[in-house]
Amino acid sequence: MSQHDARARLAVSTVIFALAPDQADGVADDRERPTSLRIPLVRRLREPGLGRWALPGGWLPVSEALDDAAARTLHETTGLAPKYLEQLYTFGDPDRSPGERVVSVVYWALVHSDEVERAVSDENVRWFDEDALPDLAFDHAAIIDYALRRLRTKLVYSRIAHALLGERFTMAELRRVHEAVLRRRLDPANFRRTIEASGTLIDTGERLAGTRHRPPALYRFDPAHSPVASPSPAPAAPPLAASATASPTRPGTHSKEPQ
Repeated sequence: MSQHDARARLAVSTVIFALAPDQADGVADDRERPTSLRIPLVRRLREPGLGRWALPGGWLPVSEALDDAAARTLHETTGLAPKYLEQLYTFGDPDRSPGERVVSVVYWALVHSDEVERAVSDENVRWFDEDALPDLAFDHAAIIDYALRRLRTKLVYSRIAHALLGERFTMAELRRVHEAVLRRRLDPANFRRTIEASGTLIDTGERLAGTRHRPPALYRFDPAHSPVASPSPAPAAPPLAASATASPTRPGTHSKEPQ
């Protein structure tokens, strides 16, 4: 078979972001803790990349739609079924696989912290802070970096933070989402003024109960302002990692890995 007659294999993968409270000393309430972004990874149980951490995903069956395949492989791997699941980018450089060519359609998902508690967690599925990731298989570090840039871009103009919060939230909780994504502290007073001027929030008239100080107001996003998944300019494609190879696979404890 000539090089032009060879066929590429198609796979789906997902980058999942969730917020988790930091283990701050002397802070009992999770709502008052600083937060960080966390990402679940799966351990590969076969070559190439045996024992290394990778993004969850798998091969695309001929009869399955892309969105369905992304949701299925994500649930089989982590037990998660996020409401926010969007196609991110297609990674298909001819040199990303050392053997057969593999094209990976990558999705990204945002989940609430309470969903993380229900997710699969064992020796082959583990959550990592986004700024303390292990050495990843293939080009997955570049894929995660691309997803982070996309998230930061959308945070500026859309209400995508809603996907990381509950239906109602305090101004401080919303600020901590922005701080976790942007990886920098924000002045609370300036942040409040900016958000209030944007007109994106509705004051529910309710207060958060059970706090040690004056109960803060609870807000919700105005659905008429901007959709969570509004169109956005995509960041430039990430550079090809030198060790890039086949798409991420599922740990054998949950489902069969692609060959």
